[in-house]
Amino acid sequence: MQKLLGFAPDADPTVPGVLTDCANLIPYEQGMKGAPTGVTPTDIPALGAACSGAAVVTKLDDTRRIIAGTLTHLYESSGGWVDVSGFTYTGGADARWQIAQFGNATLASNGADAIQRSPGSGAFASIAGAPIAKILFSVGTQVMALNTNDGSVNPDGWHCCATYDETDWTPSSATLSNKGRIVSSPGAFTAGGRLGEYAIGYKERSIHIGQFVGAPSVWDWTQAVGGEAGCVGIDAWADIGSVHFIVGPDNLWLFDGSRPVPVADDVVKEWFYTNSNPNYLYRTQCVADRANNVVWVFYCSTSSSTPDQALIYHMKTKQWGRATLDVEATLNYVFSGVTIDDLPDYSATIDGLSAYTFDAQFWNVGGRSLAAFNTSHQLQSLTGASSTSSMTTGFAGDDDSFSYLNQIRLRFAPGYKPTTATVQTLLKKELGDSASIGSSSTMADGKFDVTDSSRWHGAVFSFTGPVRVMAISANLIAEGDR
Repeated sequence: MQKLLGFAPDADPTVPGVLTDCANLIPYEQGMKGAPTGVTPTDIPALGAACSGAAVVTKLDDTRRIIAGTLTHLYESSGGWVDVSGFTYTGGADARWQIAQFGNATLASNGADAIQRSPGSGAFASIAGAPIAKILFSVGTQVMALNTNDGSVNPDGWHCCATYDETDWTPSSATLSNKGRIVSSPGAFTAGGRLGEYAIGYKERSIHIGQFVGAPSVWDWTQAVGGEAGCVGIDAWADIGSVHFIVGPDNLWLFDGSRPVPVADDVVKEWFYTNSNPNYLYRTQCVADRANNVVWVFYCSTSSSTPDQALIYHMKTKQWGRATLDVEATLNYVFSGVTIDDLPDYSATIDGLSAYTFDAQFWNVGGRSLAAFNTSHQLQSLTGASSTSSMTTGFAGDDDSFSYLNQIRLRFAPGYKPTTATVQTLLKKELGDSASIGSSSTMADGKFDVTDSSRWHGAVFSFTGPVRVMAISANLIAEGDR
């Protein structure tokens, strides 16, 4: 049996275990599994308009807030969505909310209005003297703003608040609030975030590392070595724990604070930039699902202006998968947990709970799970059982010899044999040819019986229900040389 190597459309298709295509199939430690489906929390209704940014933030006493923004309002989840806006905001069509927690205070910025602050609970209000900022995050004892406007529009500008005081943005050597510009590389800041005790500012083709040095400059910025790695958009990166995952204009990267390392070369790089819309690459959204050790890269397909597809990267196996999902915003949702007494709130019968996998974080108090607002503005946790999925193998065979394929077998993880499984074989006489259709079969006794003669053999498998595929084998019988 050959272990599956994940979705690798740029790789040599004759490498055993390579998948040249897949749908709603994502990598896990032992192979590939069906992608989760969305489940709507019973206590969270849809927003009244499209979500343009959301986050779960944690206060000093470990209590949490779920904040979501539309172009004109901020909302908090509390028995429904409660309007906590300071006023009607003026963000444009591409405005995205950045939500940061600093101590007990929750801050938000949209690149159009002054930074907003909520002191632990209740409504937000503008911070007097704070700049307008497209990018906002907390780092060390300060809050950092990038791509700022404090009366002067500075797309390459940075601004930090006073130490331990997110309400004071007046530059002062005494309070260590300061501001500046990064002009050592061209362009505006497109994204940014904390990496340990460093502030990281991304431009489209450069990375800048900020280190706290105290008065008078407060933050010292240096440009990372490693070519023209950068980030295409405000949400096109994810913190995966001591490392950032980044989508750049021509590659996907991991950045650990020293130098960026490409992760898509010869695997999915060419495919991704061919199949994503270059006009809306800046709308890409990345989110880390640490419980499953994967990063989801939601992007706009060539026919869409909003994220409708996803690449999924497994941090341990370095393998890739693919899924179809329309999203407005993504976040890691925190569950309140479920007890026996709570079950009737979710389903009147045990069978009705089948939407939730039994290993899902949904059941755990404080469990974290990937979640997304769909195009109906409804927050959904991606904890539901997979429904339909498929995978297309590479090609096995030989340039000079015909072979007869009479059986294919898949190895499924215990408890994850799909409800149904079918195969359609693909045939090529020369590897450079377009594939022709061979025989089809339905799985019986854990195998697929087929009857095909060709030099090169591939297969498309279609599944329904939860599935985990670990390995594949094919029974090829040599027929003779050319």
